[in-house]
Amino acid sequence: MKTINNHILKQLLLSASNNLFNHYPEVDALNVFPVPDGDTGINMNLTLTSGANEISELNDDASLYTIAKTFAHGLLMGARGNSGVITSQIFRGFASAFEGVEEVDSILLAQAFRAGSDAAYKAVMRPVEGTILTVIRESSIALSTQVEEGMPIEKTLKILLSEANKSLNRTPELLPVLKEVGVVDSGGTGLVRIIEGMYLASKDEFVNRNSSTISTTMNAAAASIAEEEFGYCTEFIMSLGPDSVKKIFNQKRFTEWLNTHGNSLVVVRDEDIVKVHVHTLTPGEILTFAQQYGEFLKLKIENMTEQHHALENGAKVEEHVDLVSEEKEEEKTLDVSDYVDEHNAIIAVSSGSGISQYFKEIGVTMIVSGGQTMNPSSEDFLSAINKLETENIFILPNNSNIVMAANQAADLANESGRNVFVIPSKTIPQGIVAALNFDPESDPEENLKNMKYSLKRIKSGEVTFSIRDCELNGIKIAKDDFIGICEKEIVCGTTDKFECLLELLDKMVDEESALLTIFLGDDVTRDDLFATKKEIEKRYPDLNIDIKDGHQNIYSFLIGVE
Repeated sequence: MKTINNHILKQLLLSASNNLFNHYPEVDALNVFPVPDGDTGINMNLTLTSGANEISELNDDASLYTIAKTFAHGLLMGARGNSGVITSQIFRGFASAFEGVEEVDSILLAQAFRAGSDAAYKAVMRPVEGTILTVIRESSIALSTQVEEGMPIEKTLKILLSEANKSLNRTPELLPVLKEVGVVDSGGTGLVRIIEGMYLASKDEFVNRNSSTISTTMNAAAASIAEEEFGYCTEFIMSLGPDSVKKIFNQKRFTEWLNTHGNSLVVVRDEDIVKVHVHTLTPGEILTFAQQYGEFLKLKIENMTEQHHALENGAKVEEHVDLVSEEKEEEKTLDVSDYVDEHNAIIAVSSGSGISQYFKEIGVTMIVSGGQTMNPSSEDFLSAINKLETENIFILPNNSNIVMAANQAADLANESGRNVFVIPSKTIPQGIVAALNFDPESDPEENLKNMKYSLKRIKSGEVTFSIRDCELNGIKIAKDDFIGICEKEIVCGTTDKFECLLELLDKMVDEESALLTIFLGDDVTRDDLFATKKEIEKRYPDLNIDIKDGHQNIYSFLIGVE
């Protein structure tokens, strides 16, 4: 094959998306920190799936440039996490090379990947080598020096794939933390799988989605582009706990398992109540699994296969009424405060119902659900922005892996005439401090300056558990140990979460500290913390202590020290 036309390009891109889907759990597993939030693979998978969904709906006569541009736009809107945003920029640059052409030869294909590399680097304020950026840059440059006129497309992509693998294997030499842990870069690995999917399709080995791949997709609409099976529509409302006899509920793990046993999944949690809607061939397995975490309040199972056959034969079928409503996407992800300012609005990302409530109490206008394990997309932010009619909008991402998606959404909104600012808050405590420093009487530029400056006045910490044995920063950590993280660095590890909290505070509190705020996770109650709180008061008698119910999962404690 000497050239790529519109039909071939579509196959290459769909194969790339499918190949990443089949391998994204291994990308997640390359998490540097041993914390249960490895989400690079999930983010890149959701990003690519968004692009694949877009081009799947195009007419067969769509031009080559239309396909490339539509795919890039889908990635742009669906981009989640830093690697997802960078990937979207790679294909944005990639698509730009195809404008006005009907076929792509090996030379132009190499130029397109170079354009993708350039676009990605321009999108990142402080590029870090040893990441996905390095892999696309080194592989595209190497390809440009080896490509020849008339070279078959499959050979061109084989060279790119080979050079991308070589670059990926060098990432630990460029990023010391990768070498310390003994892994290669996760985002770079995802990119290699994307290129691999394109290469396989170029030699008539189109990659289909593997149905056995664990699907941790949070958005059921993006979970699969495969044809939906019939089976049983299974719905239930369940009360969680008690923890003394039931497993601790972790929504990500719960959703991961359900996604491997069904589709059309909706999981909605409201404090201790979980509502589930899923289509499955094995409803008994679903119910047995769910009952490990709580007891059912309501149950409903309908045989969709029999209903379908009845309809085919002209019989009347009772109309299905959802026990668990499949809410509109914006209703699931957006939570609007009663606070109204006709000139200004603040959008904040929150990872727990208690945190969301507190954000609204201090003047945040709208909450976008998300956080460490569920990064909102650029489109999620745009949806929030478009729901607001205020003159100025400030976004608090509250996670380092969400800042780029927020910036991308703000750029798109500003291009259409909106006035959107991103405060680069990387933690929940930073977001709270920034929101508290907002002054509705000040102009936007002054607020932007003050809110950004406030981020420097707080230290952020968190306590979670380790998913594997490891040693980082000279600290030996066993699987299931609790680990204390201060400013994104692991500083302690113990078998007891409360002891870990005390050790972490010893690292964070100094003579200048005046206020300690602790948000309690789903696995901790105020009664649980009582003895530890007394010890904190004893150790730091001059420190004002504020304990709040955050109801975040995975993280037992989120800590801010001012």
